[in-house]
Amino acid sequence: MGIQGPVLDERSQLIALSKQEAAQMLGVSPRTIDRLIALKELQVRRLGRRVLIPKTALESFLHRDHPTQIS
Repeated sequence: MGIQGPVLDERSQLIALSKQEAAQMLGVSPRTIDRLIALKELQVRRLGRRVLIPKTALESFLHRDHPTQIS
């Protein structure tokens, strides 16, 4: 197993993720995570200056239906 294996195993044990970690897990940019938070599409917990995304909030976000934008 390469470097990615242990890192992913450690993340699966976490109950909350940073914005950067959540972005990596979803394969999107941190700016997209910021936008989802601002639109209240993604629930967060704030601890001082830290913004944490509960793993359960990320999972429920992924299970919801999302409208597709056609430009």
